[in-house]
Amino acid sequence: MSDTSNIDIKSLDEEQALSELKRLALEISRHDQLYYQNDDPEISDADYDALRKRNLAIEEKFPKLVLETSPSKRVGAAPLEGFEKAAHAVPMLSLGNAFDRDDVNDFVNRVRRFLSLDDEALLSIVAEPKIDGLSISLTYSKGELVRAATRGDGRVGEDVTHNILTINEIPKRIKGDGLPDLFDIRGEVYMAHDDFKALNAAQEKEGQKVFANPRNAAAGSLRQLDSSITEKRTLKFFAYSLGDAQVLGVKHHSDVLTQFEQWGFPVNPLTKICCSVDELIERYEHIALNRSELGYDIDGVVYKVDDLGLQERLGFVSRAPRWAIAHKFEAEKAVTQLEAIEIQVGRTGALTPVAKLVPVTVGGVVVSNASLHNEDEIARKDVRVGDFVVVQRAGDVIPQIVEVVLDKRLESSELYSLPDVCPACGSPAERAIDPKTTRQDVVRRCTGGFICPAQAQERLKHFVSRNAFDIEGFGEKQVELFHGLEWVKTPADIFSLEAKDEDRLTSLKNMDGWGEKSVSKLWDAINERRTIDLDRFIFALGIRHVGATTARDLARHYGEADKWLQAMISAGDEGSAAFEELQNIDGIGGVVASSLTHYFAEKRNLEQVYALLEVVTAEPVEFEEVASSVTGQTVVFTGKLELMSRAEAKAQAERLGAKVAGSVSAKTNILVAGPGAGSKLKKAEELGVKVLTEQEWLDLVG
Repeated sequence: MSDTSNIDIKSLDEEQALSELKRLALEISRHDQLYYQNDDPEISDADYDALRKRNLAIEEKFPKLVLETSPSKRVGAAPLEGFEKAAHAVPMLSLGNAFDRDDVNDFVNRVRRFLSLDDEALLSIVAEPKIDGLSISLTYSKGELVRAATRGDGRVGEDVTHNILTINEIPKRIKGDGLPDLFDIRGEVYMAHDDFKALNAAQEKEGQKVFANPRNAAAGSLRQLDSSITEKRTLKFFAYSLGDAQVLGVKHHSDVLTQFEQWGFPVNPLTKICCSVDELIERYEHIALNRSELGYDIDGVVYKVDDLGLQERLGFVSRAPRWAIAHKFEAEKAVTQLEAIEIQVGRTGALTPVAKLVPVTVGGVVVSNASLHNEDEIARKDVRVGDFVVVQRAGDVIPQIVEVVLDKRLESSELYSLPDVCPACGSPAERAIDPKTTRQDVVRRCTGGFICPAQAQERLKHFVSRNAFDIEGFGEKQVELFHGLEWVKTPADIFSLEAKDEDRLTSLKNMDGWGEKSVSKLWDAINERRTIDLDRFIFALGIRHVGATTARDLARHYGEADKWLQAMISAGDEGSAAFEELQNIDGIGGVVASSLTHYFAEKRNLEQVYALLEVVTAEPVEFEEVASSVTGQTVVFTGKLELMSRAEAKAQAERLGAKVAGSVSAKTNILVAGPGAGSKLKKAEELGVKVLTEQEWLDLVG
C-alpha cells in the first residue's frame, strides 16, 4: 500500500482516498487506545484533531467510501432518527433508601437475619459515593464495546451507543487475560461542576435554554439524536458494577472494581470496604464532609455486600437488591410562601391536595409545587393558605412541606378542609370506613368512577406509563390531547387511533405540532405494543393495590392471560376455591385479593379488559429461573427453619421455579416443616400433601 498521508485531499483519487481512510481509521483507533486506556499519548491534542479533521474531509468528498470502522461513526456521527429499545440481559434495578443511622442498622440486621448470620460473623460491605448522574449499561463482546443502554424501566432501556462512544473516559476496547466473551459493565455518566458552568454559559450566549443542574445537563446531552452535540459536551463516567459478576470468576465486589481499574475504567477513589455499621457511618460522614470539594454531584453513599456469593443468596425484593442500599444525604431545605392549595384527582379517585408555592430553589432545583398528601397530614401540620413554610426535597427528589413558620402566620389565615365533592365531576367525595376495623380511610375519594373525566384521564396516563405499556411518544401530553378531543376514552381506543384517523375530516398530521413523519412514528410505536408481557398488561389496568411487583406475582402464578382473567372472575365468590387460591399466593393477601375481585365485579371494567384483549396480545412472562425438580410446584414453609432463614428459603424456591404460598390447600405440592409446625402440618397430612424436613428439601433441590 502506497503512502497517502501527505497527498492533498483535493488531489486524491478514489483508490487513494479509500487507502487513506483505512489508514486514518487504524491510526485514530490506536491513539484512542493510547490516550484513553493506557494514559500514554504519543501525539498532541492538536495533531490528534488534525487526523480526525482529515478523515472527515475525505469522507465528505467521497461519501460512498465511508468505512464501517470509521471514527466518524464512533464520534460525531450523523443524527439518528430515534433511539432503539435495548433489553438488559440482567435487569438494572433501583436501590432502597436509608436516611439515618437507624435505617443503616436495619439494613445490616436484615442482611444478617436473611443469611442467618450471628453478630460475630464477619460481614464486609463496600461503601461508595452515589453519583448523581445517568445509569448506563455497557455491553462488551470479545473486548469491544458493542452497545450502550440507559436504565429505562430496569428491563428495557434506550440504545445510546453512538453518544456513549463520544465519552473519552469509556474504553472502546479492552484487553486482558481471561476476558469474558460477553459481559455488561454498569456505571454512571455525569457532568462535572466546571463543565456544567461552561455549558450553561455557552447555552446562554447562544440564546438556548440553560440546564437546572448537572444531572439534567448530562441526561439531556446523552439523549441527543445528533451525537456531534453530545461530543461537544464534556461527559464523564464512573464504573460501579458488572451486570453478571460471576463471568469474571472473582469472589468479591471489590475485586470487580479492581479489575475495572486494570481495564482502564474510572472507579471512584472514595470507595472503601467497611466491616461494621460504625465504619459505614464514619465513611458516610467523611464523604458528606468533603462533598463540596469533589467537583461533581453526589446525593448519598451506596452500601453493597462485598461477597458475591452472599449477594446471590440474598437476591432481590421487588425492584431492588437485598444486598445494597443507598444512604441519602440529608435533604436541603428552604422557606417560601404557600399561595394556594389545589386538588388533583388520581386514577383511583383519590383527592390529593397540592401546595402551590412561590418558586424557590432547593438543592439546585426550582420548586413551585409540593404534595400535602391528605387532609390528616394538613391538619397535623396545620398548613394554611398564605403560610410561610419550610420545604425540602425528600431524598433530594420529592418536594415536601416539613413545617409551618408560625412566627410569620397571617392573622387572617383560616383552617383548610378538603372539598366533599369532586372538583372534576361534582360527585360526592368520601372517606370510606373499613367494615372490619371501623377505621376511616386517610384518603378522600371521588365516587364518580367512570363518569369522572379526571379519573379516566389519569388511568390512561398510568396505562401508557413506563412500567405499563410504555408507548414511545405517547406520554401525558398526548393523553391529555387525545382525551380532550374525545379520540381516546379507554385504553383500547389507543389501538384504533390510526384506523379512525383515516376517516376523520381533520387528520392528526394536519394539527399543530404534528406532521406525517411524527404521526407515522406514533402509529409504529403503538403497533409495537400490540404484544406485551402479561405482568405489564396487569399493571397497566391500574387496579388499586396492584403494583408492578404484585402484577409479576400474578403473571408468574397464572401464566397465561386467559387463565388469569377467568380466575379473577371466578374469585368474585369469596367462598370459592379460586378466591382461596388467589389469597394464598405469597405476597397477595386479603386486601389485594379483594381489590382484584371488586375490580372485575364491575361490568364496565370487565368490558374494557375484553376490548383491550381484542387488540392486544398479553404473552406469558419469561422469568429467569433454573429448571429444577420443583419447577412449577407450589411450596409452603412452616415452623422454624434452622439451616436458612424463611426469607432465603422463599427466594431460593422462587429462583428454582417453584411457587411459594402462604397457606396449605389442595393445590399445595410440598410442605417444608421445621420444628414447631402446627396447623399447616396437620392440614397437609389431612390433604395428603408431601411433607419434607428442611434438610430433605435441600437434598431435593440440590
